[in-house]
Amino acid sequence: MAVEINDRAALQKDENGPMPDLVFRVWCLVFGGALPLTTVCISAKNIHNRQRQSTPKHQTPYTKHYLCGMKKYSYPTPDTFTRTRSGELFETAKTYFPGGVHSPVRAFKSVQGPPIFFEKGVGSHIYDVDGQAFVDFCCSWGPLILGHCPPTVVDRVQQAVAEGMSFGTPTPFDNQIGKLVLDNHRYIDMIRFVSSGTEAVMSAIRLARGVTKRNKIIKFEGCYHGHVDALLVKAGSGLVTFGISTSAGIPESFAKETIVVPLADPEALAAAMKEYAGDVAAIIVEPIPANNGLLLQDRSFLQLLRRQADEHGCMLIFDEVISGFRVGFEGAAGHYNIQPDIITFGKIIGGGMPVGAYAASRTIMEHVAPVGPVYQAGTLSANPVAMAAGIATLTELLQPGFYEALETKTKGFTQRLQSFCDHKGYEMTFPSIGSIFWPTFSNQRMMRSDDIDGAKMELFKKMHLECLKRGVYFGPSGYEVGFVSAAHTQADLNFAASMMEESLDLVFVV
Repeated sequence: MAVEINDRAALQKDENGPMPDLVFRVWCLVFGGALPLTTVCISAKNIHNRQRQSTPKHQTPYTKHYLCGMKKYSYPTPDTFTRTRSGELFETAKTYFPGGVHSPVRAFKSVQGPPIFFEKGVGSHIYDVDGQAFVDFCCSWGPLILGHCPPTVVDRVQQAVAEGMSFGTPTPFDNQIGKLVLDNHRYIDMIRFVSSGTEAVMSAIRLARGVTKRNKIIKFEGCYHGHVDALLVKAGSGLVTFGISTSAGIPESFAKETIVVPLADPEALAAAMKEYAGDVAAIIVEPIPANNGLLLQDRSFLQLLRRQADEHGCMLIFDEVISGFRVGFEGAAGHYNIQPDIITFGKIIGGGMPVGAYAASRTIMEHVAPVGPVYQAGTLSANPVAMAAGIATLTELLQPGFYEALETKTKGFTQRLQSFCDHKGYEMTFPSIGSIFWPTFSNQRMMRSDDIDGAKMELFKKMHLECLKRGVYFGPSGYEVGFVSAAHTQADLNFAASMMEESLDLVFVV
């Protein structure tokens, strides 16, 4: 039997604030495995007071004590920051995996140093193999709207795992999450679960083509829809162009079924619809483009997409893999009050598990097999563990005031940073929507991918490194957005803002 004692001192703006909890987790070794038996929370005022005497006020230590030894996590400083163990693991990983990673951005090619290897996440923090703690604004690229390991989700997942991880059959979880989503989302009638956002988009494209009996897809430069062959394309030269593949291994014939137009350009869209009239199956867009910066669109442009789709008899697909359940339970469709024909989901809907989904009206969804001719299947689709995580997460999101509180925290955080940069004269803005934000080195509103100055990414590289040295983690690319979770306390955000301000002073030093 082993005993683990976790003590995370909550960062307090006021020293007289509420005391943290001491959490005892008792584990019993059963057949070589460790099963959690119980968790007991008690007041830990004395421990908190002792730590305040020895720990700088800006730190939030997370210390794990084991009977077999002790490991401490603490925020790094510019003098203590290290990637020694991460660097060693990365060198080994490169002998096993292409580039040492399983998704390209994780390799840190757009920032400095080797990638950091993390081993634990709790609430708003992640902890690396070198014993360092970080306030996390990547949040696993968006799914963790409740933060890392929220107890309600962990408990539900553990219960599901204990009953079976996959059956390849229908389960009661299917009906529970289906009812939960559809009862609270006015823009869809039926939903089909898959295993990733990419798979959801791929299936939605096939569905649109199957319903319309047409081939071509219109997408927008600066929107990313997963690594689907037909959508992994960029614009060529000219106002309206066939797509040009951005990856080897995609036949030119596939790319030519995709028409790429700029965002926020009604004339280009009208020209594309006119030129390919009668052959466009769907217009697909991130209604909140958040994969290539945060390129917020005017509602009028999204309304134009709806009108053009109606006029030309094609589908309008909202790719809400990021925005779905993030800016509201009804996502961007509800935020802008625009009815798409098909919506794709991912990330949050699975509560941190690998999940995707696509949804539409009953009329459209009944084209999907086994009731319709559009085929789609998946061995692990709607597996019970992922469905359990999704149910637990979505239930929390429906609590009154959840989204309002999250947006208020995010606005307060970004407004503080904006005020700091304005006062210092730093050319930087922090556009946000809901709990999504983007640190960008420009004073101009950016709505299209060609508005972004790629040379400014050197400034992000510097900021990223300086933030790491101070215990603040962003996704390793200046084109990636940040996320605030329900687990981020005001104290977490105050600390992160202070560390970012220190970092930006170094970035902009002449």
